[in-house]
Amino acid sequence: MKSVTGRTDHVVVVGAGLAGLSCAAHLLAAGRRVTVVERGTQPGGRAGLLEHDGYRIDTGPTVLTMPDLLEEAFAAAGSSLRERVELVRLDPAYRARFADGSTIDVHSDPERMEQEVRRAAGPVEAAGYRRLRSWLEQLYRAQLRSFVDANFDSPLGLLGPDLARLVALGGFGRLGPKVASFLRDDRLRRLYSFQSLYAGVAPARALAAYGVIAYMDTVAGVWFPRGGVHAVPRALAAALVAAGAELRYGTTAESFERGPSGRVVAVRTADGEVLGCDAVVVTADLPGAYRLLGRRPRRMLPLRWSPSAFVLHAGTSRRWSGLAHHTLSFGAAWESTFRQVMRQGRLMTDPSLLITNPTVTDPALAPAGRHLHHVLAPCPNLRTGPIDWAWEAPRYRDALVRELERRGLVGFADAVEFERVVTPAHWLAEGFGAGTPFSAAHTVGQTGPFRPRNLVPGEQNVVLAGCGTTPGVGVPTVLLSGKLAAARVTGATGTTGRAASRPAGAGAAR
Repeated sequence: MKSVTGRTDHVVVVGAGLAGLSCAAHLLAAGRRVTVVERGTQPGGRAGLLEHDGYRIDTGPTVLTMPDLLEEAFAAAGSSLRERVELVRLDPAYRARFADGSTIDVHSDPERMEQEVRRAAGPVEAAGYRRLRSWLEQLYRAQLRSFVDANFDSPLGLLGPDLARLVALGGFGRLGPKVASFLRDDRLRRLYSFQSLYAGVAPARALAAYGVIAYMDTVAGVWFPRGGVHAVPRALAAALVAAGAELRYGTTAESFERGPSGRVVAVRTADGEVLGCDAVVVTADLPGAYRLLGRRPRRMLPLRWSPSAFVLHAGTSRRWSGLAHHTLSFGAAWESTFRQVMRQGRLMTDPSLLITNPTVTDPALAPAGRHLHHVLAPCPNLRTGPIDWAWEAPRYRDALVRELERRGLVGFADAVEFERVVTPAHWLAEGFGAGTPFSAAHTVGQTGPFRPRNLVPGEQNVVLAGCGTTPGVGVPTVLLSGKLAAARVTGATGTTGRAASRPAGAGAAR
């Protein structure tokens, strides 16, 4: 494995999101002195927090999986996830509501899920679920050590026994057809393939290998931290400070200073301070990272960006009994929605929505008697669909509220007491490429060794971390990206895959 050459005693990490915090933890564990600079006033990055009149709103991820990877980061900082964060396992992980009025709850327990599938779709589909679950487990075991928790220096790094296993499992086919080989019921097919949208690719076009995301959701299980997802970076940042890291908020990295050899010797901040360093890890989204580098690494093909999201955060005076913590509200349309968002650059005419009601698990996130609802609608990024969101946002907000009421959330409009709308224009203003918080899509040409690499060609001591680089998008993967970036700095080997040896969530929940 290639790594940074020369001294790496003091490392500056740019960004205190989950990738930067994870990287800092693993650097500390390797004996490095670490300074983290963060332009915001708090840690978290995408996993941010908005506070308003007693509401505590997660502004980023609401789905948390694979807490064993978090435990690994806390352990690297000499702490424990168990001691600092209370995790609640969600059951059901999701509730799915369909256009025909039917519902299916998603349980990670195999017996409960088999019973639910049998109830909703019959014994044949229940047997298909069991086969699908076995395939997902095998897929996960084949991928984590060699493909997800791994640094690549070239495509030759793919070669090995796990590649043969992945080929045998059909991992290089397409996800939608692979799931359909186990399940006939269209509702179940959606439940076990929609996760590819997290990776920015429609199920019909995504590699079957991305079934590993469905494994994380539906087999390993979904968790929620008391205090919201933002409680995780807040706790990890506290553990880092206790372990000796320096975290500097309100500090924007403006440029790099280079020595005669081209090696970065200091990070200059927006207020003119110069922070000397031996190496730098940059966790900004790719446009911001490339701006700091002063150049873009060459690619044969331009980057393709994931779809974006329109989000309505709403504080309400009531809740609706049909909602679980996470509810997937599917429209009747399916394939056509992907064409609209990903190819035509249009808003979904029959949207599928993720509705999160975190106060059903943690009432303290809202004032007494009040509730939080986050409504996420996939939408085009600004490259695919250059929508004028200043004009469109209030109209689309009203259309979504009408759709929510049509789907059973009667009285939603009148119950909203506080709201915040987030559009691709907001994401763009935060520095996210093409106005999407999901960064570069996981197409075949942007996966594994073909994704923008964390060790930047031509740079002696700059490493990237975050969802735009290896291994990709999502809370588990950005935690791993920080770990992998730290390994590039320290030259550590033999550390990847350790998390795979423990069951998901082991020692993580109270």
